[in-house]
Order: sequence, then structure tokens, then C-alpha cells
Amino acid sequence: MPDARALVGATVGRIREVDVACAAAAQRAMDQKTKPRGSLGRLEAIASMVAGIRGLPAPLPAPSAVIVVAADHGIAAENVSAYPQEVTAQMVRNFAAGGAAVCILARRAGARLVVVDAGIVSDLSDVPGVLDRRLGPGTANATRGPAMTSDLAFRALSVGIELVESVAAEGARLVGLGEMGIANTTSAAAVVAALLPEDPAAVCGRGTGVDDAGLARKVDAVGRALAANAGAVEIREPVGALAAVGGFEIGVLSGVVLGAAALRIPVVLDGFITAAAALVAARLSPACVGSMLASHRSTEPGHALVLDALGLEPIFDLGMRLGEGSGATLAIPIVNASLALLDEMATFQDANVTDAGA
Repeated sequence: MPDARALVGATVGRIREVDVACAAAAQRAMDQKTKPRGSLGRLEAIASMVAGIRGLPAPLPAPSAVIVVAADHGIAAENVSAYPQEVTAQMVRNFAAGGAAVCILARRAGARLVVVDAGIVSDLSDVPGVLDRRLGPGTANATRGPAMTSDLAFRALSVGIELVESVAAEGARLVGLGEMGIANTTSAAAVVAALLPEDPAAVCGRGTGVDDAGLARKVDAVGRALAANAGAVEIREPVGALAAVGGFEIGVLSGVVLGAAALRIPVVLDGFITAAAALVAARLSPACVGSMLASHRSTEPGHALVLDALGLEPIFDLGMRLGEGSGATLAIPIVNASLALLDEMATFQDANVTDAGA
């Protein structure tokens, strides 16, 4: 593996702003289709956004991959989840067997599902279809010190960069993000609280469905994690926050965002955890925000705050809070539908339809 810090630096150095000329060309082409201008609403904007990201005035519907990264979190010991930690490994086995929601949605979308073990406590080496990218048997408990070392944080970013480069080499031109990890909404809340910055109570939600007492424990755990690391690392900068209070899967997904932006591949975000990963990436490279599409707004309160900070408008809001890439996978057909309209819909001239210019 190349030096992780060097790979991250080189990748960030390759990221450029979106091509506004291509985005404008796509919108002009949409305006010539047989419909009142703007009548397809967000679908027109999505097609233009993808054109700008890809640097192509007329991008075609794209082969897609959904990268679901799983890891365990030491902060689970603070009783912040409604589920025990062994559920992480159990759900990854379910992903590999094709039985989870994201599996069904990926099959419907025609998207390749890539399941990655970035650091689950249990040994899953016997599970076919799970990529081994383990960085350790889960993170440390962030309420007692850093969740991981700075070196591990950079390794996580580099793993994500290499993952997206691999799926791109196999033809993917649209990437969705997903995750799995008991207590990862707590780690994501701590990362977001550190980077926005924001009060822990404002970014903590019920996650897997904790009751009022569980939510109070979660807010308290995030506050203690931030306090425990305040003097050890710079938690207001992205890699510092990731190392101090983040998770292996959050770091890997941040690397996927950076790598995709460098390759001019649109990235479809899922819920709160992937948004926290996107926030880390955006603080490392503000230009990478131009490559992001927000699939939905979850019911986690911190998600809306991150989307606002990134300037992203979700494609839909269905009251979802499952994670695992479900929202991102559901959005991929919408993105590809917008590109199909741009490619296949007749123009006024082609169809011999009068254009009123409206």
C-alpha cells in the first residue's frame, strides 16, 4: 500500500471544481426537450449537476456501485444503542447473503453492492463476498481517549480512496455510500459536533431507536468523548476529529468521497453517518462538495445540520433512518432517470413540436 498520508494528499490535490460550462450545456439541452422549461423540476437540476461533475455536457446513465462499509465502535460500551455490538457482524453476514434492505434496493437499481469490513470485532474471514479492509477489531472507546491514532485515520482515508478507484476501474461511474456499525450514530454525532461545531444535544438522535434515557446517555457520551480528547488532538480539524471520536467506516467513506471527486464520479450520500463522512471530506477538500448528491434527509437531527452546512438539498424525504445505504441506493435510479431524459427525450425540433419558449 502506498504511504497513506501521501495518497490522501495527492488525491486532494487532484480534486477540481465542477465544470460549470458542461452543467450549463446540459441545462440548455434540457430546455430544448418537448416540455415546458423547468417542468421536470429537480430531475433537470440533477442531470445538470452530474454533467458538471463528470465534465461532460451529455452524460449517459451510469453503471453504479454502492459501497457499504462496516466497523465496530468502542463507544458502544457506553450503552448508547438499542442493539448489542454483535449485530454489526450479524448484519454484514445478512448483506453478504443478500437479505438486507440495501440488497433488495441494489438489485432493483441494477447497482453492484460492495460490502467492506473496515474493522468489525468478530472475524468474518469465512464470509464470501465481504472485502477484508480491517483496520483493527473496532475503535477504542472515545470517552476515554482517541478512538484511533492519526496514522489509522489516514489509513482509513486511503482505504476508501483505493476502494473507489477499484470500482471505477471496473466501470462504475456513479457511487452510493452505505454503512453498518452499532453505535456509529454516536461516533458520527461526535464528529459533527466537533467540526460544525455544535452542541451534542443538537446532533444526537435516537439512532436505532433508543428511548429517552438512551438518548440522554448518547448526548452525555458525545460530550465526554469531546472533552476527553480536547487536549490530545485538534478535534476542530478533519483528521483530528476522525481520529479522536470517529469510526473506521466513517474514515473509509470519507476516503471514498475524496477518491470519487478526484475521478469526477458523482457520490450519492445516504443518511447521517455518510453525511458525517462527507463533512470530513469537505473539510479536507471544499471542492469535493460539488461531487456530492444528497439522497434523502433522515430523521436524525444532525443530518439536516450537516446537509445545510454542505449546501446540499436532499432528493427526497421519506422519514427514513435505516442507514446501510438504503437511501443512496433508492436515489440511484432517480439520478439515472434524469440522465436518460437528457439523452433520449426528443427535442422540439426533432419531434416537430412548436416551442413557445415557456
